[in-house]
Amino acid sequence: MEIVEDIVIVGAGIAGLTTSVGLHRLRIRSLVLESSDRLRITGFALSTWNNAWKALDAIGIGESLRHQHHLTPSILFASTNLDQPVSEISYKGHEVRCLQRRLLLETLANELPSDTIRFSSKVVSIEESGFFKRVHLSDGTILKTKVLIGCDGVNSVVAKWLGFKAPVFTGRLAIRGYTKFNDGHGLGPKFRQFVGKGLRFGFLPCNDEDFHWFLTWTPSTKDEELEDDPVKLKQFVMSKLEDIPNEMKSVVEKTQLDAIFSSPLKYRRPWELLWGNISKGNVCVAGDALHPMTPELGQGGCAALEDGVVLARCIAEALLKPGGEETNGKIVDEEEEYRRIEIGLKIFAQKRRWRSIDLISTAYMVGYIQQNNGTIINFLRDNFLSKFLPGMLLRKGDFDCRKLKY
Repeated sequence: MEIVEDIVIVGAGIAGLTTSVGLHRLRIRSLVLESSDRLRITGFALSTWNNAWKALDAIGIGESLRHQHHLTPSILFASTNLDQPVSEISYKGHEVRCLQRRLLLETLANELPSDTIRFSSKVVSIEESGFFKRVHLSDGTILKTKVLIGCDGVNSVVAKWLGFKAPVFTGRLAIRGYTKFNDGHGLGPKFRQFVGKGLRFGFLPCNDEDFHWFLTWTPSTKDEELEDDPVKLKQFVMSKLEDIPNEMKSVVEKTQLDAIFSSPLKYRRPWELLWGNISKGNVCVAGDALHPMTPELGQGGCAALEDGVVLARCIAEALLKPGGEETNGKIVDEEEEYRRIEIGLKIFAQKRRWRSIDLISTAYMVGYIQQNNGTIINFLRDNFLSKFLPGMLLRKGDFDCRKLKY
């Protein structure tokens, strides 16, 4: 069975849903394919900076999410090698919050018409069909589309079709957890981060009840067996908390086993984006399919939100006439429409290429510095670099994707 769609978005994650909501705001329909049978909540929370909230405001859901997440006043950076905190950086003048991923995805999905997301729809292949792309699904369905957008994550089928190599393992792993305090955690709204001895811990309150935490480290061979066993994961984290304040230890202690998971940290080599095809004809990638990065800047989800707004605007410029009338085959011939779509996606690629390279490269270097256990790097980090790294987080989060309407 072959179904014709104007725009097909592969992946109902942050980038895919943001793009779809942006298009919906501009009165352009899209179909979102999700391989799972429901929204997938990979990770419990994400740091959101000015750039994320500008994107959320652009698609009209910022206010509802603000009411459910505290504004973070500052971040406390400490070294487990020193007795006193290294630095505390104020976020005054910046909007920083720890946003629950589940609430973000559900809010995005609820903004869409009920028939927008097609679950249990795994893409197995893509082929050319004149000015269209034919997308083959595992259930035998074939979708014929004018525009194909890959927001299908780190293991993107669309990115592979465009010629990108699989993201590279950094050699580091992350354990993430989420703790619910029904009576309130009483720990205040500050972010806390501890680095040293090859480890990086983070503790991020979302509101009075919900707390997100993480640990990143370079594993030894024996650590590999931890990945799928939450009991061992929790025991491992607790064994590494000896230099962490007791109030933070209690956050991990109270975490339920079904709220802990581990994952390898991967990234796309920045130079691949220099000459790689972010777009090709009427196909492009966004989100983690475009710029998988390590988590040190807290910009992975934020950049996906930026992508969604910029991409929706670029597609709208290609498909809508100046007066807001949608083009179709009756008004513009297929070749002309294809050309406009191709130009629109090239503009998106131009706008996102250097931003993606910057974030990937900076995150990787920050991670290297923070988790390096060498004597010289430790000294430089704890005594000098730690004073500059917090400010870098704020600068990278000051990007403005602009309003949705063009």
